[in-house]
Amino acid sequence: MKVGIFGGTFDPIHYGHLLLAEQALDTASLNEIWFIPAGEPPHKPGKTIALAEDRKRMVELAIAEHPRFKLCQIEMKRSGPSYTVDTIEELKNKYPNIEFSLLVGADMVKDLPKWYKIKEILQYVRVIGLGRPGIDQDHLPGCVKERLMWIPDAIETNVSSSEIRKRLLLGKTIRYLVPDAVYKYIKEQGLYGS
Repeated sequence: MKVGIFGGTFDPIHYGHLLLAEQALDTASLNEIWFIPAGEPPHKPGKTIALAEDRKRMVELAIAEHPRFKLCQIEMKRSGPSYTVDTIEELKNKYPNIEFSLLVGADMVKDLPKWYKIKEILQYVRVIGLGRPGIDQDHLPGCVKERLMWIPDAIETNVSSSEIRKRLLLGKTIRYLVPDAVYKYIKEQGLYGS
């Protein structure tokens, strides 16, 4: 079985996330995508984010209708910062017969060399880079290039979680940026100042 792991804060999850995951299924011949909401993102220390339980619920609502999208709570159950390398090691130990790939948006591909223990990550998984063509890969070290499957024609949106939060704070609509169930949940829970 081949599984793409898609980690993120998902604060909130939106159609851009879902579109990239769907394209990875098609292009990279994956059986499933596991969405892994970060418990405590190491790259966002002290930043206000929705509670982990709310972010988990929004992911559940967003993927409920897709039989090949799954929720994995591995990082939410861990205390302290959620490093990708720890998550991958834990998944490989728990599911030794699954071939994992790490889904990374185009904006993050260029930062891979700066990731904590990137060489160890690349020993465990291939990286599937999704996004806009024209991202300069010349600066990427050979070890990253060797383990990177690039999907340059992936359709990307300009939707971002930070833009969604900003729109909500300004009293603007986010309908059609997030699935209806997520939109309703945000409104019902009063998240992000809605």
